[in-house]
Amino acid sequence: MSLFGTSPTAPHITNVRPPAAMPGGEMELSGLHLDPGSSRMPHATIGDVFAPISLSRPDRITVRVQEGSITGDLIVHRNGEPSNPINVRIAVPMAENLHPVSNPAVDANGQIFTTLSGSRGQETPVSIFRIQRDFQMLPFVRGLMNPTGMAFDDNGYLYASSRAEGTVYRISPDGEMAVYAEGMGIATGIAFDRDGNLYVGDRSGTIFKINPHREIFVFATLEPSIAAYHLVFDDAGTLYVTGPTTSSNQAIHAIDRDGNISVFYQGLGRAQGMAFDVDSNLYVAASLHGKRGIVRITPSREASLAVSGNNLVGLAFVEDGCAVLAAKDSLFHVALDIEGRPLQG
Repeated sequence: MSLFGTSPTAPHITNVRPPAAMPGGEMELSGLHLDPGSSRMPHATIGDVFAPISLSRPDRITVRVQEGSITGDLIVHRNGEPSNPINVRIAVPMAENLHPVSNPAVDANGQIFTTLSGSRGQETPVSIFRIQRDFQMLPFVRGLMNPTGMAFDDNGYLYASSRAEGTVYRISPDGEMAVYAEGMGIATGIAFDRDGNLYVGDRSGTIFKINPHREIFVFATLEPSIAAYHLVFDDAGTLYVTGPTTSSNQAIHAIDRDGNISVFYQGLGRAQGMAFDVDSNLYVAASLHGKRGIVRITPSREASLAVSGNNLVGLAFVEDGCAVLAAKDSLFHVALDIEGRPLQG
């Protein structure tokens, strides 16, 4: 009998990266006896769902997550012998027929807000949806053209930018909408700091600062983006900014409270929405070394893929260590055992 309680040639999994994936994402397994070993390719299962293998070597195997998969045990089957099980986290759909272009927003009650943004200048029947804690999705705002970035203030009001008008709207808990500030080019990502100042990214590269008296200032200037700007604050009040380009060596910029710009991390592809956890790790929807998903960047600037998945534009942490992932037309829910930090700077 082998070390693993099966035959000496049975496959054995020692590690899986990343530890979570969406349907369509890939997971790389390390271990022993993971090559075909015969004329038949190994196969894998996640729970009861078949998971095809795209690469198989003696010490490494790549598994693709299929639609319908859920969190459960991943097992590699080789020549009729199963491997040891290893638990993997799989994101499941929670809302469809949407068009988010940035992070979802989460209110103090744990409700999730997301957009049906449409192409620029396109009117949609509903602008922003509210998803209740039981995952029931309800219309929340109508008549807001191209809603883009969203953020809550300390009083429970939702703010949303319109990239069609360069306007930021203030929306009451009942869904009543009023203009908060306007005239900011192609307004995209927004975020509040701890003093109640609202920051707005214009696609031309300007980061605006709007104080509580609604006075607008130019806070910083970056290179223009091909799509949008995404903003998030850390515990120290530093603003982190992504602006997707066509480069595979894109940077995340850090802007201190005085507007000084530096590069926090460089080497991502099409970096978009971001969120911090309570340990100051930054999570960003991006590609790392050609693999798309949610990238985790530690305070020491070490990057790794935390969730594998395609077409991701943003994320938000919710209660119980879970996260909501925004894809191009839907939202997904996944348990990651990660506690997110409050979104105000």
